[in-house]
Amino acid sequence: MNRTAAADIVRGDEETTQSAAARVFTFFRDRLLSGELKAGDRLLAERELALALGVSRPALREALRSLAMLGLLDIQHGRGAFVRAADASVLGQALTLCLAPEPHILDDVLQARIAIEAQAIRLACERASARDLQALAVTLDTLVDSLDDPERGGGADYAFHLAIVKASGSVALMKIYEAISPLLMRSHVERRRDTFREPAITSHLVEAHRAVFRSLVQRDPDAAESRLREHFRIGDELRHANLFTTYQEPASEP
Repeated sequence: MNRTAAADIVRGDEETTQSAAARVFTFFRDRLLSGELKAGDRLLAERELALALGVSRPALREALRSLAMLGLLDIQHGRGAFVRAADASVLGQALTLCLAPEPHILDDVLQARIAIEAQAIRLACERASARDLQALAVTLDTLVDSLDDPERGGGADYAFHLAIVKASGSVALMKIYEAISPLLMRSHVERRRDTFREPAITSHLVEAHRAVFRSLVQRDPDAAESRLREHFRIGDELRHANLFTTYQEPASEP
């Protein structure tokens, strides 16, 4: 057999494996969406499932292992494969790997973050419990106490905004937000490193978060969203002005 023929066979095997995996993933997704499968349910035995889907058992095993790596299945030796509740942290790692190579990804993720939080804060004005508001107050205190520490401060900033999304009571928004959390955390810390020595920026940071919190307590969705968007806009303007000042060319001497 020549090399070309061998390569064609390998490509054919890869395409067959990918097709089988797609069939398994589609089956799994559709059954979850329809409610036929729920967390804790056991899948059909390997032989039955392979026959039902029209895939080989090796291809099925490979697809199930992929679902297990994503935290969606628990494969127990001798017992079978069981559906797990999706773990957003695992899915977040996979999403991070997909997004990380993209140029300017942190700026792009920030736009996604604004869209999520703008809707979340409106819902939070309607749904937030006293416990949710207390959690926000605690994260706000930590944020104020960590202005001189980019790592701790970035974490506190992320926790404040995460608490807003939690207070929305939206499972979908929360899962999406958690899925991009590795990139969000990196964004928060990097922004703090750029600006934590600038009093004008840290002063805005504190007052902007307090204003957002007050509007949430007052249950005013329009004011809350407006203040949140203003916080993002002014924060970006201050940060860009600071970077420009830091890296501009020194004035030439007369």
